[in-house]
Amino acid sequence: MPNRRYLVIAFFTFCLAACTTTPPAPVIDRLPSSKTTKASKAKSQLKTVLNRTEYKAGDWRPDSYTVKKNDTLFSIGLEFGYDYKEIAQANDIAAPYPIRVGQTLKLKTLKDQAAQETNGENSDGVMTFPLSSSAGISESATATIVALHEPKAIREPYSDEALKRPVVVAKIVPEKTAVTAASNPVALAKSPLSPTKSEAKSEAKTEAKTTMQASADINWAWPTKGKVVAAFNEASNKGIDIAGSSGQSINAAANGKVIYSGSDLRGYGKLVIIKHNATYLSVYAHNNLIVVKEGQQVSAGEKIAEMGNTDSSSVKLHFEIRRQGKSVDPSKYLTMN
Repeated sequence: MPNRRYLVIAFFTFCLAACTTTPPAPVIDRLPSSKTTKASKAKSQLKTVLNRTEYKAGDWRPDSYTVKKNDTLFSIGLEFGYDYKEIAQANDIAAPYPIRVGQTLKLKTLKDQAAQETNGENSDGVMTFPLSSSAGISESATATIVALHEPKAIREPYSDEALKRPVVVAKIVPEKTAVTAASNPVALAKSPLSPTKSEAKSEAKTEAKTTMQASADINWAWPTKGKVVAAFNEASNKGIDIAGSSGQSINAAANGKVIYSGSDLRGYGKLVIIKHNATYLSVYAHNNLIVVKEGQQVSAGEKIAEMGNTDSSSVKLHFEIRRQGKSVDPSKYLTMN
């Protein structure tokens, strides 16, 4: 009997101990590893895109250039990515555009103009941005904006003294100081609704960067059909060579303006150069026939010449893409489409 009593006491003691013991709470990782991996991958891809050569800011071109032996205004224009007529105008050089060894050509004006175009500025040097709804100003914003001043309302506990106290009427802002979006933009800029200088500057930088990237985003197309018989080589071949048949159509690789049409550059034969924006030019050499004129606007895929072998030992198209005058590998741009 006593043993049975001890067993009952031991059983209840064990139950109480079990109830008072609290197991540790399980630790659950609510952030899936795949999400972290995707974020890291996206960040890496974004960094790669922003580090691409065509998106890097800055212009390597000099403010002036000293003419060397065998230079022509046409070759200098191609080397630095400018229209030869613009160089002539900037330096007061008339046709047929003679230059001499040792002569200094001013290029800063052209460089500044290119920077303005790249950063989204117009010909007057004024930065232009699209008006978006984020400005917080709608058509109804032309109504008067009333400024609020103190005194502010204060809650007081009920009392006979507070009830007898005269009511203070808030002063209304005179109509002359009211701000309207249409009549006084300067005053509006100082209102609490307008962004601060740092915010406006940050927004301007973002818009400028976006504009710069958009200007480099050209939809390149192959200028002709055929086999690539010579690849790009920065030292020996500034573009790619595409073989074909005489008279085969040569087309503009992207929308742009013809800035050169002729045969004044040694080694290129009958040549066409198209300017696509402030940064990019495309070059089409060794043509048999040119069907466009300088100053003409052309669309991507539009016929500009016929394939030939002028200044070449074989029938082919020598095609180049130049960024600020520097040759880049065309195949990297063409295969993106």
